[in-house]
Amino acid sequence: MIHYQIQHSKVGIARFFALMLLALTLMTSCSRPSDETKNLQQQVWKNPQDAGAYLRLGNAFARNQRYNEASEAYKRALAINPQLDDALHSLGAVAFNQKNYGEAEKFFQKHLERSPKDSLRLYDLGNALMQQNQFEKAAKCYSGAIENSRSFSEAHYNLAVCYIRTGRKKEAQAIYQWLLEKNNYLAVSLQNHLKKE
Repeated sequence: MIHYQIQHSKVGIARFFALMLLALTLMTSCSRPSDETKNLQQQVWKNPQDAGAYLRLGNAFARNQRYNEASEAYKRALAINPQLDDALHSLGAVAFNQKNYGEAEKFFQKHLERSPKDSLRLYDLGNALMQQNQFEKAAKCYSGAIENSRSFSEAHYNLAVCYIRTGRKKEAQAIYQWLLEKNNYLAVSLQNHLKKE
């Protein structure tokens, strides 16, 4: 879908692979990004009530970092089908990529409301909150993500960063010890955060 970055992780392992598969499928179906966008625009013009076509068009715009056009396409998809979760998430991701973290928070919160226990949705909201220095709220989101997916190392890492920022170094140190066994790359990065404090 789009390149959604936070700290040293992308969206999450499962979503990352799903997005990569979608991107590869779309990239191989068109020879150039401009051809792909043109084809998708023609699909939308031929069938203006196809929410899926708007979603695919938004994804193409987002891949080409045409974020304003991507947002419009996602909003049109939602206007046609308000239950289209991918469009709601993508609006949050586009806002996040534009560093409009308050807007990203709103979309990620709506996305979370549809599935309040979903680890990736909690993680996304936590990322938007962390970028706004709302470390306590972000920590709650990351903790919820971990509750539902204990091996979610990126959520552990970001939770530890929140702990460091809120003076809870001992708890961050415990996560560091856990990461040493699970994800050495994140453990080393977290160690650097711990040394700065």
